[in-house]
Amino acid sequence: VRHVSGIDIYTPTEVEAVNGTNVKLTCTFSSSAPVSLRFITVAWNFRPMNSGSDESVFWYQEVPYPPNQGRFKGHVVWSGDIMRRDASITLHEVRPTFNGTYICQVRNSPDVHGSNGEIVLRVVNKVSLSEIGILAAAVGGACGVILIVLGIFVAVRFYRRKHMGNDIELHPHQLKDPTVW
Repeated sequence: VRHVSGIDIYTPTEVEAVNGTNVKLTCTFSSSAPVSLRFITVAWNFRPMNSGSDESVFWYQEVPYPPNQGRFKGHVVWSGDIMRRDASITLHEVRPTFNGTYICQVRNSPDVHGSNGEIVLRVVNKVSLSEIGILAAAVGGACGVILIVLGIFVAVRFYRRKHMGNDIELHPHQLKDPTVW
């Protein structure tokens, strides 16, 4: 009896890309079996948003096999490194027709059982406000408030100094030594 362990695959749940840009679909894995280029296979498949049939995006077995036909021809390249347990691909010049679910399947014989990684890709016409954008706006706003408060403080000090200087000039008798007539 041969013991078969499961392979674990890690992917982000959702990725957003701007129409016409490149996007990396990250897929990493862990396996209880030793990793060897000879025994690893990677299959990437695509399921369109409209629940059409799955189509092959990419295949890897010792070397990458990009698609030679279909919507992904000329748009997908290998970005992984099997020895680092990375089975990622990069989609070039994404289009709205690339919206859908990408399935990353890695097998490392005898570690052939396990779930697949799934990434939902959303191709948008412009970048939406992300968490990093919100953080940048908050930091920028805080810096702006600090600069405004600092500006008010400097203006008040400048005004007071100027005003005090005018008072001294208006009352020159206060500057005279009382022992001298």
